[in-house]
Amino acid sequence: MTITKAESAGFCFGVNRAVSMVEELLAQGRSVCTLGPIIHNMEVVGELRQRGCRPIDSIDELRENEVLVIRSHGVPRAVTDELEARGCDFRDATCPFVKKIHRIVAEADPETETVLIAGNSAHPEVQGIMGNCRATCYTFNNEAELDEILAKIPIEKYNSLKIVAQTTFDTKEWKKSVKKLKKVCTNPKIFDTICNATAVRQNEADEIAARSDFMIVIGDRHSSNTNKLFDICKKRCPETQLIETATELDLDRLRAARRIGVTAGASTPARIIKEVLDTMSEEIKSGETTNFEESFEEMLEESLKNLNTNERVMGTVISIAPNEVQVDVGRKQTGFIPVSELSNDPNVKPEDVVSIGDRVELLIMKTNDQEGTIMLSKRRVDAQKGWEELQEKVDSQEILSGKVSEAVKGGVIIMYNGVRVFIPASQATATRDESLEALVGQDVDFRLIEVSQRGRYRRAIGSIRSVLREQRAAQREEFWKNCEVGKRYKGVVRSLTSYGAFVDLGGVSGMIHISELSWTHIKHPSEVVNVGDTVDVYIKDINEETKKISLGFKNAEDNPWEILKRDYPEGTVVSAKIVGLTTFGAFANIIPGIDGLIHISQIANKRIDKPADVLSVGETVEAKITAIDFDKKRVSLSMRALLSEDEQAPVKAAPAEEAPVEEAPAEEAPAAEDAE
Repeated sequence: MTITKAESAGFCFGVNRAVSMVEELLAQGRSVCTLGPIIHNMEVVGELRQRGCRPIDSIDELRENEVLVIRSHGVPRAVTDELEARGCDFRDATCPFVKKIHRIVAEADPETETVLIAGNSAHPEVQGIMGNCRATCYTFNNEAELDEILAKIPIEKYNSLKIVAQTTFDTKEWKKSVKKLKKVCTNPKIFDTICNATAVRQNEADEIAARSDFMIVIGDRHSSNTNKLFDICKKRCPETQLIETATELDLDRLRAARRIGVTAGASTPARIIKEVLDTMSEEIKSGETTNFEESFEEMLEESLKNLNTNERVMGTVISIAPNEVQVDVGRKQTGFIPVSELSNDPNVKPEDVVSIGDRVELLIMKTNDQEGTIMLSKRRVDAQKGWEELQEKVDSQEILSGKVSEAVKGGVIIMYNGVRVFIPASQATATRDESLEALVGQDVDFRLIEVSQRGRYRRAIGSIRSVLREQRAAQREEFWKNCEVGKRYKGVVRSLTSYGAFVDLGGVSGMIHISELSWTHIKHPSEVVNVGDTVDVYIKDINEETKKISLGFKNAEDNPWEILKRDYPEGTVVSAKIVGLTTFGAFANIIPGIDGLIHISQIANKRIDKPADVLSVGETVEAKITAIDFDKKRVSLSMRALLSEDEQAPVKAAPAEEAPVEEAPAEEAPAAEDAE
């Protein structure tokens, strides 16, 4: 005789989460009620009732100081709205996969779209889905019912259909229905919302039943997914029995079978599955075939091992080593956590995660009775808890915070509550040209944009950019409320052009024209500032219509003409460098930004034909400031004035007109735009 137990048998993620929530509240001493039975298993509901959790049919039955738990099936939106309006204390244990369906149907446009729901309209999960949909919606259980619905809908609306499925809907019926929809509709929006755990459970039951003489399905008869399992198994194995407890097991059929298959619905606790296996074991022991008994004992032992594997336990840290952490889990075996199972962060040290004496929740990965050890995982428990939280955060679009742990191909990784969240490069920075490596080690704000699960494969994708955009939008709004001409800001240089530098003022950009970067002539802004520099600027001008801001950078006290007025009055003798020669004189640099003219008549005490006969560019000479015209920005210098009176005999200079000295107008350039 052989026996095969489905690995997927027992509580699913959503049911386990809901029951755990109730048990936790009861452990806290709270009075608890549930809107309908917490799960479709009267054994479990009865046990919870004895501990103080009662099911109710309406929120009107809610008592004072009682906390209400919404079961994993979910409820219509009107129910949660009323609970909030009344100020009731409640916990929402709606399965995250059901929540996703609620979100999809809630987004359907009631004016243009029609929603089709694959599922039983009497099932509480489907009723909850319908209660979150504002558009016209229909339910169907199979392809035939789908045909009836399509006949009611005008053909012109076929392209505005949204189709979802109850999480426990029959996968084979779903495939038939999807094929039909794709055949008659050009572009229907089909969402495969059947829980992957349901699909795995149904496929596994189908395969086991196909090779079994006797198939046992364990679960409550009121459970939709248990009944679907029974129907699937019955088609493959006529000798299929649905039982709720071990007392219902048909022992005659059991004795006659050579190949036995066992599966269980998503609402069946491991305790009941174990009771069924124990009953089978006792029955086999009372038989006459020794070999059969031994083979079943081996099978039962293996089944019980499977039940213990993936069980959560509490442990106390007793020692820490570089490669593992030893814990006491209250059993005769020694518990240990390999360093790889401590945290999802590969760079973390064991002592950074736990300390001796810490009580931690762990997952049993493997039991080795021969060596007397239990291999445990903290990382997987943390990831599961973090994953459950992430499922809820997608709906709320809450802003989260986490540290960027590494840059990978195509993006970066953020560790959040033990879960690796992938941020694509396109969502990691405010602009595409920013370095991803620079984010590593930084604490950043982000939000989740997708959380999905396919079997054991989980994926969480987030966006930093969407948060940055909101923050910048808030900064822009605040900036425009308070900005005014003359106000000073600290900004970061974001880009350079030939005509100026663009500066980020915090959500708003302004431009410093090249003529504003320096009091002296420069050919390019890079001579003064570089991208990434923090600069002090002030607003010179604001164009309210175009939202363009012109910035000032030069300080008045650095104006060379102010320096000249303060430090170089008329009569001052300066050392000036010849920077240019003309027919009527020489231009000499007094201080950076100011050149003075030494007229040809003021170069020497004798007649010269041209300044180049006496002076050369680059030569430094002593000269006296003889006149300053601040309005016209002109300075007159004289070398001759420094000669002795005997040396200053009058000379006739060659006739020449003093050429006007004017500043070249600054090149016009576009003002800065209010760019992100």
